[in-house]
Amino acid sequence: MAPRIDDIMRLCCELSAHDQIKVAVKNSTKGAMVAGGTAFLGGLLGGPPGIAVGGAVGGLLGSWLTSGQFRPLPQILMELPPAEQQKLCSDIMAVLGNLNWMDAAQLIALVMGNASLQQQVVATLLNFVTKELKAEVRYQD
Repeated sequence: MAPRIDDIMRLCCELSAHDQIKVAVKNSTKGAMVAGGTAFLGGLLGGPPGIAVGGAVGGLLGSWLTSGQFRPLPQILMELPPAEQQKLCSDIMAVLGNLNWMDAAQLIALVMGNASLQQQVVATLLNFVTKELKAEVRYQD
């Protein structure tokens, strides 16, 4: 049976919603542009001391802009480009092994009914999110 990406993506969404996992994908490019832009502007307005002040202010502003943007993991997963979905599915298929299923509902039931398999799939999902997406993970309190 060929792995079905849609079924595996629904499984990942179901597991992450069940555990109420939220992630913040770090957008360091935006923060770096803000820091660099304010340092440049500070240099234009104040010379060398302006660069220092602009860089410090821009660094703080860039950090503030990119922090704390947590979103539910199922939302992040559904927005993944096809290549990243394929990579995630390959990782999950390695955990599922020779497990056979007919549709997403059956796959979800099989995994949710096996605590060990469920933990392995969630661990693989979180590993993908932290390594591939460079995201910070938080569980809902």
